[in-house]
Amino acid sequence: MAHESHETVADPMEVGIIVVSHADYGSALLKTAEFILGPLSDCSSISVDIGQEVPEIVRRLKDAAQRLDKGAGVLILTDMFGGTPTNLALSLLTTHNVEVVTGVNLPMVLKVFSSRTTPLKELADAASDAGIKGIVVPGAMLKNRNA
Repeated sequence: MAHESHETVADPMEVGIIVVSHADYGSALLKTAEFILGPLSDCSSISVDIGQEVPEIVRRLKDAAQRLDKGAGVLILTDMFGGTPTNLALSLLTTHNVEVVTGVNLPMVLKVFSSRTTPLKELADAASDAGIKGIVVPGAMLKNRNA
């Protein structure tokens, strides 16, 4: 049951970040982003593993959303639409100041950490755009360039 928290004093205009994923994917993404960007603040990863009770995961998710919302809201990044991490995150949409973006990848994570003072809804859109643009088939791109 991996749950990491990278918290320091934050700018109240910064959006909090939670990565919710199967297994340790979210934790690994945050560690990789920290390797690239340096220390990260006001973020957390929550893993969803077999054998965990859903109410416990939801409690941890709600606690993290409350703790990380310094006034600008919280962006919840999940691994895939339709999966348990996403379904649990969606349960917070009506009770917390959160946006949920699915399909989390490293380009998306790097974008949100470099744009955290962007308003929550706009940050969610920017995260989605960065995640999509980060998916490339280099061979096809190179073939088209040489054509």
